[in-house]
Amino acid sequence: MLATACHGKLNIIDKPIIFDQDREKLSLEYLKTRHGIETGSVEIDPKIIVIHWTVIPTLEKSFEAFNPTRLPNTRPGISNASSLNVSAHFLVDRDGTVYRLLPETTFARHVIGLNHCAIGIENVANGAELPLTKRQFLANLKLVNYLAEKYNIEYLIGHDQYQQFIGHPLWKETDPDYLTEKSDVGPGFIRKLHQSIDHPLKPAPGLEK
Repeated sequence: MLATACHGKLNIIDKPIIFDQDREKLSLEYLKTRHGIETGSVEIDPKIIVIHWTVIPTLEKSFEAFNPTRLPNTRPGISNASSLNVSAHFLVDRDGTVYRLLPETTFARHVIGLNHCAIGIENVANGAELPLTKRQFLANLKLVNYLAEKYNIEYLIGHDQYQQFIGHPLWKETDPDYLTEKSDVGPGFIRKLHQSIDHPLKPAPGLEK
């Protein structure tokens, strides 16, 4: 059953993905092996908001991709790093409806080097045949405002900007060769978000005006 929460004019529908003992175990292993963090808790202290797109054309298929605990066999490029499935905290549909897949301070695998302190927002889009919509922009804007007011968020970035953090104190990746090239969501979308948010946040390091 879906639950709806209202935050000002932002409606968030809770649509949780599986977070069983296996996912918790794999998350703790990921924190240790990939980030060098030994802990008994999957709770994070969010400092960064990362905006993504799913490259999957529907909400239902996007949810199905994130829901299983373990990566499918179709992701050999990242499965060598961990069998933990990718996920995010929020999923925004084409019409701007916001779904919460995980509690905001629960670890999720969505951005190399920064998962330990990052909240992920996925959008049902791919940037080309399925560009981000105006309703998705407004939903992302409201969601970023909500998160920035609730947590001590410092940075707002697109997934394509994550490598800007290499060498930064927040960057924690034990293998310097474990990097992937990303195009989501492009500088224009993030720039517009920065110009529109109520609480000023920093761009990725090196991209300051």
